[in-house]
Parts: sequence; structure tokens; C-alpha cells
Amino acid sequence: MDLQLAGKRVLVTGASKGIGLAIVRAFCAEGAAVTAVSRRSTTELAATGAVFVAADLSEPDGPQRMVDTVLTTDPRLDVLINNAGGGTMTAEAFSDPTGGTDEDWATTFALNLGAAVRTTRAALPALIQARGAVVNIGSSSARYPQSAPLPYAAAKAALTAFSRGLAETTAASGVRINVVTPAGTRTDLMEGADGFAAQLAASMGIDQATLLAAMPKQGGMLTDRLIDPSEIARAVLLLSSPTMPSAIGSNWTVDAGAMKAA
Repeated sequence: MDLQLAGKRVLVTGASKGIGLAIVRAFCAEGAAVTAVSRRSTTELAATGAVFVAADLSEPDGPQRMVDTVLTTDPRLDVLINNAGGGTMTAEAFSDPTGGTDEDWATTFALNLGAAVRTTRAALPALIQARGAVVNIGSSSARYPQSAPLPYAAAKAALTAFSRGLAETTAASGVRINVVTPAGTRTDLMEGADGFAAQLAASMGIDQATLLAAMPKQGGMLTDRLIDPSEIARAVLLLSSPTMPSAIGSNWTVDAGAMKAA
């Protein structure tokens, strides 16, 4: 299937590993011109051939400065993928019923919501010119907030609401906004030594491997395994493709059947 992505200029945030890296690889395989953004590059990201731009998108002026840098070399932008997210929290975020400290909430929202809002705002004029597409990467914790630290779940729920509302206001200009919502996926957030899963396991007094082995089934996933990031990337490609002009304001769930509602 020709997704008509060859030659499209694509910007991917949170691109150095995990879902972001898989998305970069997928767009490069389609012949797109990809700019990859993260705090630092990796050997795997460099191997894709994507143009790398270093940025900390949790800083208030980080998204605007990054987009300005990207568009200075080429003012075109056809697709924006807001994947930057995750982060780490204090121990209080796992033990405090209100989700931890003010800093936990502020830093988590800055990275998981603020970065996407500010990056989209900065990129929107170029996207309007191209009649392009935005895909935001959500999380199943937005629907099941008991499955993650509360600040993270709340930030992802807010990202979903922002995306749906923005889809209504930008559709007339030809810009399509959509969301891909994964359940447990094989990323550093789950498998990393400093990720949420490691912190959660420590708060529960069990080892991380035991938690990860039990997580798919306990989360209602029907495959008994975490999702491969390449599956998320395939959904992103379809929503980004100009061959899907009626995909507007949608939320594509890739969760191995965890969501039980029809």
C-alpha cells in the first residue's frame, strides 16, 4: 500500500528510543524526510539517517526554539508527531493518594501535555500551509488512571482532550489531529531501570521483571505480552497519511484488547 508519505517532511519528538525511534524508522522506510528531536541522540537514532535536533521540550521556550530551528533549514512541515513524554517521579507520587508533590505534577504535565501543546502551537502555521497532520501519542492510563502514577494519567487524559478539541478548530484549515493510545509497550518507561515500572515495582516491594511479566494479563491484555513499538508506529503512519483524509479527531487504541467497552 502506498501511503503517499515519500518526500513528506516529518517532525518526531521523543525520538531517541522506544516508540519515538520506531516511528522515525517507519517514516524513513516510507521515504519521508524526518527530523528527530530529543534531549540527546542515540546510536540507534543516528543509524536511521534522520536529521537530529537536540531540545528539552519540558522547558517553556523549548518547543518554540526547536520548531524555529527546524523550519529555518526548510519551512515545509507536513506531519508532526508529539511523542515526547514519560519522565520520572519522586517516591511520593507512588505513595501519596493525591499523586505526589506539586513538583511531580508540574514536571509531568510540562513534559506530557505542555510539550505537545507548545510544539503544536509553534508548528501550526507551517502545518496549515501544508494541510498536514498531527498525531499525538497518548496512553491507556488516560482511560484507566489506576494503572499509572496519577499525574501521568491525568496529563495523558488532558492530552486526549486537547487533541479532540484542536481537531475541531483546525479541520477547516486542512490540518488533521489524531491520537494513538497504546497500552503497555516495550519502552524504557516499562523496561528501563529508572522508568515508571521500576519505580512502581520498588514501591510494591517486588522486582521489576515480576511486575512486567504479570502486567499484560492483569491489565486485561489478551496477548499476555507487552506491545512492540513498531505496532504503534504503523498506526501513526496510517493516521499521518494523506490517504486517510477522513481520520480526524480519532483516538486509535492499540492495547491488545485491554479496553473492554464496545
